[in-house]
Amino acid sequence: MVDAVTIFAIALLAGAIVGAAVPMVPSGLLSLAGLGVYWWGSGFAELSVLTFVVLAVLALVTALIEFFGGSIAARAGGASWITTAAAAVVGIVLMVVTGPLGLLVGLFGTVFVLEFVRDGELEGSTRSAVYTTVGVLASTAVQVLLTASILFGFVIGVFLL
Repeated sequence: MVDAVTIFAIALLAGAIVGAAVPMVPSGLLSLAGLGVYWWGSGFAELSVLTFVVLAVLALVTALIEFFGGSIAARAGGASWITTAAAAVVGIVLMVVTGPLGLLVGLFGTVFVLEFVRDGELEGSTRSAVYTTVGVLASTAVQVLLTASILFGFVIGVFLL
């Protein structure tokens, strides 16, 4: 029988998948909350400890990717820490004001301009801006895949094992 705790946990896990594609929604933490709610609500019995730990680690990895994926990509592209921090602030502000497109344009523009001012190199500035923008998009794709995997593993762990 499916009870209210199971439905709520599945809703949190499904919300995490949607949240992975929507900026500013903590998909990894939603997944972790769904797992925790279910495990606590079932008396720590229905989901094995191993399954819970594996899924919780995936949720934590998802959260880390969500929080640091863009910064890692910016650094990989050669952007400075100051540029990375400024791009994060501008991206968040523009995301709130204009939506996801503003986030991407803000990240690209900020990284490009600040890196060009810093080094005066068109090719390096462009590379850093592209790495940052692609990194944010790639981290979103990875978050969607990880949160979907967590939901899939949860359903298997609860209903089939």
